[in-house]
Amino acid sequence: MKKTAISLMLAALLPAMNVQAEQGDWVVRLRATNVKPNEDSSLGKYVNQNVANVMTPSAELKVDSNTIPELDISYYWTKNIATELILALGTKHDVKISGDSAGVVGNQHLGSIDALPPTLTVQWHFNPDATFDPYVGAGINATFMLDRYLRGSAGAINGEKIRIDRSSFGPALQAGFDINLKDGWLINADVKRLWIDTDVELNSAITGRWTKIDKLDIDPWVISFGVGKRF
Repeated sequence: MKKTAISLMLAALLPAMNVQAEQGDWVVRLRATNVKPNEDSSLGKYVNQNVANVMTPSAELKVDSNTIPELDISYYWTKNIATELILALGTKHDVKISGDSAGVVGNQHLGSIDALPPTLTVQWHFNPDATFDPYVGAGINATFMLDRYLRGSAGAINGEKIRIDRSSFGPALQAGFDINLKDGWLINADVKRLWIDTDVELNSAITGRWTKIDKLDIDPWVISFGVGKRF
């Protein structure tokens, strides 16, 4: 009885013979995706140099993480080579100043930005006909800032308008795996590293001019889990 139950469970997990990867296949995946910025900011240095000596050199911008739904579509040019287009919804991130600004210590909230980060990668699938199919990929990321305006909240930049560059283009690296199930269904886990570089500018209430105050490299880790269907 136990052997029969185990056999039925294994049969349910193993892919059917007619669901092997083939040239011309399409795969659609729906995933939950966590976007975790790995930012590099030099806010204090830029402000002191270009605006006024009002911050410690260690002051920097911090961008928080967010989890969003993501839809992606893959096309198999061969059994092993596929291209994947990631169509994530806009991802919203709070932005803060971390450090000392004009004598005010702590995290100063500046508002939030909304970024749309479509990404196109080319993948190599190692075991497309097996239950466990790991892959690696590389491609390009285009990030469009849908909501890019912030506002200073303390110290010398209180009330000043701040903006992020409208768009950013950079490379993308990817690694993950599919667990192929019956009838074309699969479970997916995926990790990507995106390079997103943008400038931050401040509009002085006195001069009315936009001045660069930081070169912000967001460079997030993008971690996804979800399900998919092969057609």
